[in-house]
Amino acid sequence: MAPIIAFLIVTSVTRFAGWLGLAGWLDSWPHAARIGLAAMFLLSASAHFLQPRRDALIAMVPPLFRNAPAMVSLTGVLEIAGATGLLIPFFAPAAAICLAVLLVVMFPANVRAARTGEGIHTMPLPLRTLVQVVFIGACVLAVF
Repeated sequence: MAPIIAFLIVTSVTRFAGWLGLAGWLDSWPHAARIGLAAMFLLSASAHFLQPRRDALIAMVPPLFRNAPAMVSLTGVLEIAGATGLLIPFFAPAAAICLAVLLVVMFPANVRAARTGEGIHTMPLPLRTLVQVVFIGACVLAVF
């Protein structure tokens, strides 16, 4: 739940700052979404490296992947790289596309967590799916 809250608050505050004229670049939904997504992905990436969330994420990795700890570390690094890319205008469109793909690729872990009760399952799967669609939609918006 914290990632969606962080995304909504940071995106809204950023957009409001742009609307007030505090930073002209932020007077755009795509640019505000980039900042919000960067905050969200940095927050969620921290869970990939800090206990007890790390162990819960490892438990979510489908058994098809033999080295779950390495997968969790890799996806955490990719989230940090993507968040950083969103903050650099030249790289932001590519970072947004890559993060949208990453969200799709990681979604089966959320399905597994919902079905098995293992790992992080802070919301029911239908709501988690909706949140995922919001994040992917924001990534699409951030391309522009």
